[in-house]
Amino acid sequence: MNTRRSFLQKLSAAAITFPLISFEDCTNADQAGSKTYDGPVLRVAIMGLGGYGTRVADAMVDCKKAKLVGVISGTPSKVKAWQAKYNIPDKNCYNYENFDAISKNPDIDAVYIITPNSLHHPQALRVAKAGKHVICEKPMALNAKEGQEMVDACKKANVKLLVGYRMHFEPKTLEVVRMRMDGELGKILFFQGLSGFRIGDPTQWRLNKQLAGGGSMMDIGIYSINGARYMVGEEPVWVTAQESKTDPVKFKEGVDETIQFQLGFPSGAVASCLSTYSMNGLDKFYLNGVNGFAEMQPSTGYGPIKGRTHKGELTQPHATHQTVQMEEFAAIILEGRKPVIPVDGEEGLRDLRIIDAIYEACKTGKKIELR
Repeated sequence: MNTRRSFLQKLSAAAITFPLISFEDCTNADQAGSKTYDGPVLRVAIMGLGGYGTRVADAMVDCKKAKLVGVISGTPSKVKAWQAKYNIPDKNCYNYENFDAISKNPDIDAVYIITPNSLHHPQALRVAKAGKHVICEKPMALNAKEGQEMVDACKKANVKLLVGYRMHFEPKTLEVVRMRMDGELGKILFFQGLSGFRIGDPTQWRLNKQLAGGGSMMDIGIYSINGARYMVGEEPVWVTAQESKTDPVKFKEGVDETIQFQLGFPSGAVASCLSTYSMNGLDKFYLNGVNGFAEMQPSTGYGPIKGRTHKGELTQPHATHQTVQMEEFAAIILEGRKPVIPVDGEEGLRDLRIIDAIYEACKTGKKIELR
C-alpha cells in the first residue's frame, strides 16, 4: 500500500439510442462456461494493478473471448506477482515510461486503463497512438474537453474506445430498460438515483483533487448520471445542482463531499439524484412511469443486484459483472456487436458534459442548459 501511495503521490506532482437485440444475446458467464469456444480472442493488457484491476483480472479467468496477456504498472513487485498468478510472459510487461513499446507487440490487442482519473486522458492518447484498442474506466476523463480529445485520438488511430460501464450488461438492469423500451412503464415521469458511501483513508488518491479531478461525483456519482440517462432513455437538456460539505478538512477545496443534482429531459421527465462520500447504504435507482415503476437496490454494486417492478421481483440470474463486461467488449471489438446500451467513447463523453454542467451549477447556483 505504501509503495502504491508513494507512486501515486509522485504522479500527482507531475440522445441515447438502443439497437434492439434480445436479452439472450447478452453474454451470461455461466452459460458461456458450459460451451466450447474456438473463435477469436481479445488479448488484453491491464494498466494499473490496484484493487479494481485485480478484480477485473480475476474475473477474466472465466472469459472465453477475452484473455489477460499483459500488465502495465509502476510497481515491479506487483508485476512479478501478477506474472506468477496469471502466467504473463516477460515480453508483455511494461511500466508507465516504456509502455509505448506495445506498438511493436503483436500479442496485445487492447489496454484496459484502470488508473487514477487524471491519468486516463494522457494514457489513452498514448495507447491509441500505439495502435491498440482503448478500454478505460469511468469517468473516462476529468472533463468533456479531455474526453473529446480521447474520442478524436482513437478515431484518428482507427482503434475502439470503450468505457467500463459494467452495468450496461447487467441482466436485471437490461430487463428494466427492455420494459421501458417496450412501453410497459408507460410515459416516463421521474427517476431517482442515490449513489454514495462513507469514504475511508483521507490520504487516498480519490480525495486528491489533482488525481481524482473532484470528489464523490467523479467516483460514485457518475452511476446516477449514467443511470438516469439509460433508465429514462433520453438525454437531459438542463441541470441544477447544490453542493454541501460537512468536513472541509477531509474534503478539501475542489473535492466534493455531497452533491444533489436534478436533470430535466425533453419529454418533461425529471431526475433527482444524490452523490456523496459521507453516507452509507446509498445504492438505489427508482424509475416511475404512468403505468408502472421499477426499483433497484442495490442498483450498481458488484452484485447481486436486486430489484422489483409493478409486475413483481426481478429474477434474472447474477453473473460476475466484470466477466460479462469483458466478454461483451471482446464481441464489440472482434465481432462488431452493438450493445443495448452504448459503452463507447461518445457515451463516456455525454456523462462528462453533464458532470461539467453539474460543477458549473454548483459554483453559480444557476440552471445550466445542456446542448
